[in-house]
Amino acid sequence: MKNIFSFPLILIGISMIILGILWMIVDEPWMLDKVANEERLGINFKELFKIDTNSSLPQYLKQIYRFFGLWVLIIGLFTTTLSSAIISKDSKIRIILLLCIGLMSYCGIILAYIWIPSSPFVYLGWIMIILHAISFYAHNKL
Repeated sequence: MKNIFSFPLILIGISMIILGILWMIVDEPWMLDKVANEERLGINFKELFKIDTNSSLPQYLKQIYRFFGLWVLIIGLFTTTLSSAIISKDSKIRIILLLCIGLMSYCGIILAYIWIPSSPFVYLGWIMIILHAISFYAHNKL
């Protein structure tokens, strides 16, 4: 049961690490979710960047996404390291992990449906919820 608790959370952490790195290194990170972003903005990026007053917008977006990627990377590192079988032996640590990751996953999926329902990240959110539920089940069996 300890492995069934840890493994799904480690998968969540690793996926967050990968996403964080992607948002930090991709030249135009807003294009990773192009359809949902353009739908939310009500304009495509080419038109948006053509407007004279928006000439510095690509650099600003890159800066925002770099910081966002850093935060996602760090959360992924915390999740991965704190989910190891050795650390998660303590039930208090397991509860804190489940609470934080659950809050992040469930609130994230709600916000995704409100603001960016056409995003492929909605599917990732559902995968995270399933993985969280598996860990929650394993915690209850421990």
